Amino acid sequence: MSERAPIPLPEESRTEASALRARATLLKRLADVVCLPASRINAFERAMTSDLLVELLRDASLVERERVAQRLALMGDPPGPLARVLLRDTLSVARPLLEEAAQLSDADLIACLYQAGPEHRRLIALRRGVSEIVTDALIDMDEEPVAEALLRNDLARLSHHGVEHLVATSRDAPHLAPLLLRRAELRPSHAYVLFWWADAETRLSILQRFAIARDILEEAVEDLLDAAAPGPDDALSGKALDFIGRRQRNPEAARKSPFGSLEAAVAAAEAELTPEIGEEISYLAGLKPVTGAKIFTDPGGEPLAMLCKAAGLPRTALRALWRGLRRQDVDRSGATDHALERALIVYDALSVDRAQTVLRYWNWSMTSGLSPALLKALRQDDESAIDEYSKPHRPALLALSRDFGR
Repeated sequence: MSERAPIPLPEESRTEASALRARATLLKRLADVVCLPASRINAFERAMTSDLLVELLRDASLVERERVAQRLALMGDPPGPLARVLLRDTLSVARPLLEEAAQLSDADLIACLYQAGPEHRRLIALRRGVSEIVTDALIDMDEEPVAEALLRNDLARLSHHGVEHLVATSRDAPHLAPLLLRRAELRPSHAYVLFWWADAETRLSILQRFAIARDILEEAVEDLLDAAAPGPDDALSGKALDFIGRRQRNPEAARKSPFGSLEAAVAAAEAELTPEIGEEISYLAGLKPVTGAKIFTDPGGEPLAMLCKAAGLPRTALRALWRGLRRQDVDRSGATDHALERALIVYDALSVDRAQTVLRYWNWSMTSGLSPALLKALRQDDESAIDEYSKPHRPALLALSRDFGR
């Protein structure tokens, strides 16, 4: 049986098909020329060919653009103008370059992340060795999948600003907290802010990693810490020395307090930890009232354990404060309440000097040293939390937040 003859196409259709084949061939040839090694083509010839390709790609089909992108991805370092056109194209075109081109410039990547979509940005976040300037731009877009991809990419470089922004973001995206703990760029000031909204396991990890002793600092300024020696008389230097020294309690506050000692104030708090008693405990323990309010209103109990350990109070004091806050100390079976048990474990796990480091970082971070983004995240729930503890403390907390942002 003879084969059926092909149906002849109209002249116009044959011409159009021929033109499409010619354009596809031209695109392939020009892409081949652009990809020639430097020994075969100079920079000006490569730039001229790239410009021709950019013009042709404006009217090229999706399949043709994908083929050109796949070809250029093998080059590793495609010409900038050509790369920008392809990077901001649809994902199927941009993907080969984002995943395989090793030497895309920061300028090209930033242009892509601002002009393309979320999946483009996620692929940029996964690139090997993506720089701080690019990661900062990605983080500023406030997209959780992109932030997660960056934190999982051990070869991505994060700036101090970027880490601060991610810590603040984790306030509403708690699954980012464990990923932040994996990063070498995380500083103690970041971790101790992250602590306040982290889960119990992450909190324990923060304390184990960042609750460090201050032995080297104490040795370096030992003569300045000597009470008999004249120390610096400016407030900032005094604040730094207070952070370093071993003395946690405030003897001046004890002389002025109606309780006379921290132990007596804690004993009074067992019946009911009122705002007035809480403020006295804060002063006696060398804390600002705003720090004490944050500790007393935290539902987890770990900060309360840090307060007791750092100030040299026994475990019984922790239980007394727990009862004074009207918290359940035993469950229905008569066993120690889970949250209190966790607080007691933290109390036993840290030495006094390490607990002091944590407490002093908190005391410092409540009033200075934080970026507006971190402070905003830290204050996010303060209004409702302070309502539960003390309405008079609320204006102080909110005013602190407003003053810092000026």
